[in-house]
Amino acid sequence: MFIIRSQDATELLHEDLVMVEQRVEPAKKAAQVLHKKLQACMQSQSGLDAEKRMKKLPLMLLSVSMAESLKDFDAESSIRRVLEMCCFMEKMLATMRADFEMKVEKEVMEPLNKLSEDDLPEILRNKKQFAKLTTDWNNARNSSSMAVLYSALSKAPSPSFSFLSLQDQYSADLYHFATKEDDYANYFIRLLELQAEYHKNSHEFLNKNINELKENHCHKGPTLSLSNQKVYGEPLLSHLSQSNREIAAPIQECIHMLLRTGMLEEGLFRLAAAASVMKRLKTCLDQGTLDHSEFSMDPHAVAGALKCYLRELPEPLMTSELYNDWFKAAGYLTEKLEQFRVLLKKLPPENYNNLRYLIQFLSLLSEQQAVNKMTPSNIAIVLGPNLLWPRAEGEAALFDMASASSVQVVTVIEPLIQYSSSLFPEGIQTLIYYIYMTTTL
Repeated sequence: MFIIRSQDATELLHEDLVMVEQRVEPAKKAAQVLHKKLQACMQSQSGLDAEKRMKKLPLMLLSVSMAESLKDFDAESSIRRVLEMCCFMEKMLATMRADFEMKVEKEVMEPLNKLSEDDLPEILRNKKQFAKLTTDWNNARNSSSMAVLYSALSKAPSPSFSFLSLQDQYSADLYHFATKEDDYANYFIRLLELQAEYHKNSHEFLNKNINELKENHCHKGPTLSLSNQKVYGEPLLSHLSQSNREIAAPIQECIHMLLRTGMLEEGLFRLAAAASVMKRLKTCLDQGTLDHSEFSMDPHAVAGALKCYLRELPEPLMTSELYNDWFKAAGYLTEKLEQFRVLLKKLPPENYNNLRYLIQFLSLLSEQQAVNKMTPSNIAIVLGPNLLWPRAEGEAALFDMASASSVQVVTVIEPLIQYSSSLFPEGIQTLIYYIYMTTTL
């Protein structure tokens, strides 16, 4: 027969577990309080993906405001140039912040919440039950009443859940907590590591781009172009007429350089380029003094200059007039390509020729997606908002351009790239194909 003297629950534990037991309640309180405080530190709503988080961050709203502010300046204004770079930098900082908050939520906050709401409360419930059953045992012993003793046993969760089995369960819970205590402590270390990584990356990004921004601002080139035939920011037809070209200089020259050295570059059009190099390239294109050998080895700057040209066109290459028609056509399932062909015929000849030239190149680029990671979808995400935007101005339109992430635009641009050979029956431009084949052989 099991005989026990009057003792409290703590006295019945192994001496190694007494100190462990005293840590459970503080651990639950710490996890609960710090989880709540971390939630207050988050600048975005929990549970959202990175893109949705970014759009709601104060830094992203600042980027949008910068984009809205710079539109009132002329193209030669130093304030405009600085604001353009700041707009890009604030957006990148917002992206970093969204990524940081997602990591903190997944690797720190969720484990802390599970610890405070599930794991430790279970141990504390067993502690309370063990203490209650111990008291009942002591009362039964003190009263010398077997009826009270049997009553204590009958209050267990099940007939087989005896005093000893409950004691074993509670001891096992405490041993498990003891073995996991270092893991729990590592949650807070991980928080510091994520903070260090976030601030380090942010500092490196800011330091690099601020230095370039200062250099460009303090040592800017002549404000007047050496040529009176300006390219960037000019209407497409005006540039083509003045230069006697069929394809705009930035589109043709940048594509030629990328075909030679950029097709295997990972993240082309997605990764940011050195601002100073891209600015110099734009100046050379404006002045008609481009030397391919100077820029070919910096494909991200070349891609950036091409994106910049498309974005700075007064009218998008795919025209604002057809903005809604493109989205309507993209909604068709079986007749999508036929609807696209109808819209392509509605484009002005200069827009059609330049769009065809660009899309055929993008199709070639996507063929190397196993290496460059630029699938038709990825290309559409980063380039789409530079090819099609609404005529209406205002914060909504600027926000779409700043975030460079319109799902609707992707549904239009992606199939254009995927089915370029069918949509453009003229076939790939001979020069593009020649450069591409001689580069990849």
